[in-house]
Amino acid sequence: MFEQAFKNIDDVLWKEAGCTTELDYTEQTSWLLFLKYLDGLERADEAQLSDALADLGRAEDIGRLFVDFQKHLYEDRPAA
Repeated sequence: MFEQAFKNIDDVLWKEAGCTTELDYTEQTSWLLFLKYLDGLERADEAQLSDALADLGRAEDIGRLFVDFQKHLYEDRPAA
């Protein structure tokens, strides 16, 4: 599964990116993998945000609900 992806990266780095030594190759490959990792984190954050929006609603609606709820906490209530 990953073999073809790494082969494609190898081809680009050796032919187009001008990697002349193994050190250049290792540095560039590490950077590409790091960027791919960050991309995955961003996509996961976006998915979590959309899940939260689906469950809780928009931020404005949540804020309004919270403020309305607080008003009821501090209302004077008749003594029982």
